[in-house]
Amino acid sequence: KLQMLEPTSPEFNVTRTYLDWLTSIPWGVSTEENFDVAKAAKVLDKDHYGMKDVKDRILEFIAVGKLKGSVQGRIICFVGPPGVGKTSIGQSVASSLNRKFYRFSVGGMTDVAEIKGHRRTYVGAMPGKAVQALKSVGCNNPVIMLDEIDKVGKGYQGDPASAMLEMLDPAQNAEFLDHYLDTPINLSQVLFICTANSLSTIPGPLKDRMEIIEVSGYTADDKVHIARNHLLPAARSDAGVKASQVIISTQALRTLITKYCREPGVRNLQKQVAKLLRKAAFLFATGAADKLSITPSNLATFSG
Repeated sequence: KLQMLEPTSPEFNVTRTYLDWLTSIPWGVSTEENFDVAKAAKVLDKDHYGMKDVKDRILEFIAVGKLKGSVQGRIICFVGPPGVGKTSIGQSVASSLNRKFYRFSVGGMTDVAEIKGHRRTYVGAMPGKAVQALKSVGCNNPVIMLDEIDKVGKGYQGDPASAMLEMLDPAQNAEFLDHYLDTPINLSQVLFICTANSLSTIPGPLKDRMEIIEVSGYTADDKVHIARNHLLPAARSDAGVKASQVIISTQALRTLITKYCREPGVRNLQKQVAKLLRKAAFLFATGAADKLSITPSNLATFSG
């Protein structure tokens, strides 16, 4: 058909774009997976502190794959308060499985075409996010993260949560039909990870297709460990401050956590630590100090 069309014809570009999409999808291309449970455990422990239930479930998933010789796609949903690391653990899961990672947010999505694709008759038609993900990663077995699945909208273009039922159903997604490609695509090898703050707003049929894993908040001791080993080095790097210049005592961190950062996650703690180091950077830049030691007695001076 493309050979018979004139290059100046409007249909020429439509047909060519369609063929581009059809040929750029990784049909039957898979990445080699890691079935080494010990190696996967090391990756998960390096990136995240605590979260034993979540890590155990991922390691069980890898162990089953090792015995079977292949890993079928699964739909896992992490539910928990903001700032506990739901999104970042998705990246660690992909890294521990040696799979490619693709993330997109479905919060506020109101158009079914975002999931199922547009019909080719529309101007500017595009495939849905699942097809875009496969093209982007270049393999048919990535980890695809659907962020904020409890905040999917509903508009006059349809209900995206209902459109996700086919995509997230292991029994149906082996022949997922995108409206744009109009060709069945195998999504059964994809590991879908969803994140949500609350289960109450997720529709029942969609919830039934997921394996729910509760990600609870951190204790004060967990937060001290996370601040010391993860947040402080990152904040020092961002502020341009050396480790020898600013010393924050463990007691000061504990006071900061109990008095200023009582929420379950560590996002606010990250902001407070960054604030301390910004204040220290200001003192160093103006020549007011060369070294700084932050203790519970002078903590209020820097944290406000």
